[in-house]
Amino acid sequence: MALFRLPYSFPSTLPSFFPKILLPVPSFSISCSSKSTPNQLKNNDDNSNPDNPKKPKRLSEQSSWEAKDSEGRDYLYRLGKEADNMNIAVGARAGVIDDLFTGNFLGKDSDIVFDYRQKATRSFEYLQGDYYIAPVFLDKVACHIVKNYLAHLLNVKIPLILGVWGGKGQGKTFQTELIFQAMGIEPVIMSAGELESDRAGEPGKLIRERYRTASQVVQNQGKMSCLMINDIDAGLGRFGNTQMTVNNQIVVGTLMNLSDNPTRVSIGQDWRESDITNRVPIIVTGNDFSTIYAPLIRDGRMEKFYWQPTKEDIVNIVHRMYEKDGISKDEVVSIVETFPNQALDFYGALRSRTYDRSISKWIEDIGGIENLGNKLLRRKKNEELPVYTPPQNNY
Repeated sequence: MALFRLPYSFPSTLPSFFPKILLPVPSFSISCSSKSTPNQLKNNDDNSNPDNPKKPKRLSEQSSWEAKDSEGRDYLYRLGKEADNMNIAVGARAGVIDDLFTGNFLGKDSDIVFDYRQKATRSFEYLQGDYYIAPVFLDKVACHIVKNYLAHLLNVKIPLILGVWGGKGQGKTFQTELIFQAMGIEPVIMSAGELESDRAGEPGKLIRERYRTASQVVQNQGKMSCLMINDIDAGLGRFGNTQMTVNNQIVVGTLMNLSDNPTRVSIGQDWRESDITNRVPIIVTGNDFSTIYAPLIRDGRMEKFYWQPTKEDIVNIVHRMYEKDGISKDEVVSIVETFPNQALDFYGALRSRTYDRSISKWIEDIGGIENLGNKLLRRKKNEELPVYTPPQNNY
């Protein structure tokens, strides 16, 4: 912008070529700027008039970018505060974000993590068949879940976490999943591998997010839910000279905080006063809880349940396992007595080994190991595999 100013009066001494009679020259300014349209001038006049305030124009009627939260802050402010400035949790979905940002080159649904978020819960459709649930195990897990859902009605201190521990391969996780299926629970399941990260604080934040996801299942779908962490001692336990990392400390602190205050869970750095979370129980499994930080496993926060199946439980579970093979219960008792003091996964591996001889014969029938690639992967769509005959078990 260029600006020129002329003085109100000239000096008294003037060159000879100027005329003798001079009139006063008013002061004025010339500014060079971009061309303004009449509509812009009209909008400026409307906004400058305090008697006629004009509502600011929205991006679109369905825009969520200008939506305000309970504290009066817009969506982008909350996203920047809570998402670590990495916008991977919110993608361009038609009808949710403005269509301007949902280009056709990625399709209308270009949110890469939407499918993962939709499948955060487990529904156990793959558990087909009649399985045996130990009555003691069922009573402990069901009682813990019901107590936590009735915590606001009971005048007692109820631990939020149930720790199921015992020997390896005793079916702790599988029995728990069978109970979830029987009770119609859709849990959010984590593993010990998610309790460590190369970024400090990420596992603790992940636990809080998964806990809130389970709470939203209760609120939005009307189904019971819980948070389950498998093999927690593998992620938090201290074995020999292993190091204690920052993430280990944050995860332990997060679980302790959830146990002490299960209805208020923060995701970002700020607490939201109006954000109340439904209480959902937490179930963890492990082999040795003595390796975990002691204040976390105290009675007020975690209720411990040692699972050691009896001989009757083992016989019933193995019988359901071998039922499809036509093995009677007496034969199962004979198997258990032949191999005493074995974990449940031993009998599952024993059943799997009975198929090895039949599979070896099947490989020979299709022409040997040289033809495995053609038969298994590169066969035609309408070409069927050779018939496989299961073994005849005789115990």
